[in-house]
Amino acid sequence: MTTSTKDAVANRLTRHLLEPIHLVAYMADDAMHALQALGYEGYWPGYFASRSAPLGRVPAEVVDALFYNFAPGEVAACIPSCWDVATPEAALAANREGCVAALRRILGDLADSPELARAADLAIRAATNAPMEGRILYSGLRSLPVPDEPVAKLWHAATLLREHRGDGHNIALVAAGIDGQEAHVLAAIDGGQTPREYGRLGPLDDEQLAAVVDGLRDRGLVDESDKFTSAGRELKDHIEAVTDRLAAPAYDCLAPAEIDQLIADLEPLVARIDAVGYEGVAPTL
Repeated sequence: MTTSTKDAVANRLTRHLLEPIHLVAYMADDAMHALQALGYEGYWPGYFASRSAPLGRVPAEVVDALFYNFAPGEVAACIPSCWDVATPEAALAANREGCVAALRRILGDLADSPELARAADLAIRAATNAPMEGRILYSGLRSLPVPDEPVAKLWHAATLLREHRGDGHNIALVAAGIDGQEAHVLAAIDGGQTPREYGRLGPLDDEQLAAVVDGLRDRGLVDESDKFTSAGRELKDHIEAVTDRLAAPAYDCLAPAEIDQLIADLEPLVARIDAVGYEGVAPTL
């Protein structure tokens, strides 16, 4: 398998087939409700608690650096005060419980299928054999025990591989000289939105957002209509290519036939998620 083919396979598996499974943590309400049952109010305290919990009780500065793209003050509003509500262990358990419940609700009959169990076994092999160097959040997740139950195992594997890719994406952004808020602007333009329409830039006021966009414009990456220049398009594509290249070694432990099998087993699961939606309920067959 050539390097470009490996990178494309990693992109398809992690971004398009495994990330939708992981995203029940944020897109479905089940995990949020489980975290709120611990005493967290609203959405963000439980989010920061559960996502940073593998690191333990580290200060806000560490989480801010690791998550990379939150606006100034967002992390500090929740950390370390979130640990006055529940322990990292309790936050992890509640989050996992909610995510597994969401997947079971959405997947319906597929949750107990042999195909899902096989996908979980293949995915966890990749997820526990990826390079750890420079991947701090991924390494924290690697320290956690692997669940035995197939749905929980698959969600854990998807989370490991998603955060492994995310750590690599941060490496690519740093190497390209793009900070967290600039990364959001590039993502907005790439998705056909204006920076103000992009939800994750909402915490910035107009002056702050203008300063971020102006900085990219001064570097020749964004034009006067807030679209990519040719240099901006090239840089964005380069960042994504580096991200895929850094994610690809996770799948080196799987034979080509196993990769094909993993793709075949994941596709119906993601199709169900797409058809039902994160807040939907799978039809009874």
